[in-house]
Amino acid sequence: MLDKRPHKYVSVVIPVYNEEDNVIPLTKKIDDSLNGLNYEIIFVDDFSKDNTKKNIISMNNPNIILIELRKNYGQSLALAAGFDYAKGDFIVTLDGDMQNDPSDIPHMIEKAKNEDWDVVTGVRVKRKDSLVRKLPSKIANFLIRKATQLDLKDQGCAIKVFKKDTAKDLNLYGEMHRFINLLAYLNGAKITQTPVKHHPRLNGKSKYGLNRTVKVINDLILILFQRKYLQRPVHLFGNFGLFFLFIGLVINLYLLVLKFLGYDIGGRPLLIVGVIFIIISLQFFTVGIIADLLMRTYYESQNKRPYAIRKIHISEYKNN
Repeated sequence: MLDKRPHKYVSVVIPVYNEEDNVIPLTKKIDDSLNGLNYEIIFVDDFSKDNTKKNIISMNNPNIILIELRKNYGQSLALAAGFDYAKGDFIVTLDGDMQNDPSDIPHMIEKAKNEDWDVVTGVRVKRKDSLVRKLPSKIANFLIRKATQLDLKDQGCAIKVFKKDTAKDLNLYGEMHRFINLLAYLNGAKITQTPVKHHPRLNGKSKYGLNRTVKVINDLILILFQRKYLQRPVHLFGNFGLFFLFIGLVINLYLLVLKFLGYDIGGRPLLIVGVIFIIISLQFFTVGIIADLLMRTYYESQNKRPYAIRKIHISEYKNN
C-alpha cells in the first residue's frame, strides 16, 4: 500500500509497555517542546496489559500515530517498527517512563543538523535512578568501551536523535536496543554525545534489573563477532582450528617418537587426546567454511555490498 502520509521534519518514536499513567503527560511535554516544528509522535505499544493504548487513543491528537504490536516483542523490535514507519528527516527515540526530558530534543536536532552528526545521544549527567539500574548500566558501558573503539559515557540513555537514513539502516533484533549506538557506529555513523536532563520515575514500574548484565555480555560477543569477522568468518574459526591442530600434531608426534623408541603408546590416554584435538580442529575449519559460504549468500542474495558509502563529492567540470 502506498504511504500517503505527509512528510515530517521530526519523528519521535516511543516504545511503551504498561505506561498508562505516563503517555498523556509525556505527549503534553513533547507538544510543548516541539511547538513550531513539523513533527509526529509514534507510540509503539508492545502489547500492554493496562490502559496504555486506550489513553493514547483518548488524546485524539493529530500528531500521534499508535502502532499496536500483536504480542510482546521487546523494546528492540518495538523501536524497529517505529523506525520503519517514521517519516521524519530526524528520528528521535524516547522511553515512555518520562525520565527523559523532551525539552532536550530541539537542541539535539540542531546539533545533528548544524554539525553534521548522524547520531546525537544523550548523557544523563545527574541520573535519577536506583543502584539496581545504575550498576548494570555502568558495567555495560565499561564493557563496550573496553571491547570497542566507541568511547561514549552513557550507552543506555534512551533519548537520541538520528538522521533518517542512519535509523532506517539499523537492523534491530533480540535486545540489540542496548547497543543501538554501537550498531550505528559499526554502520559508519558519526556519533556525538551531549548532556541531557534526567528525572526520577514517578509512575509505573521499571523493567530493568541486574539480570540484564548477562544479556549485555552475550549480545556484546555477538556484535564483536559481526564487527570483526562477519565478512571473514573463516579467519576466526580457522585460527581456533590451527590452534587445536598444532596441539594435536605436537602430541601425536611426541607419541610417534616414543613408538620408534620402543615404548607402548596404545594404552596411553594422551593418544586419545591428540586425536580428539585434531578432530576438533577439522570441525572448526568446517564451521569456518560453512560460515563463509553463508556470509556470501547473505550479501549476494540481497544484492548487498560489503561496504557503505557515506557521501560522494564530485567537482563540477568547467569547460573553458
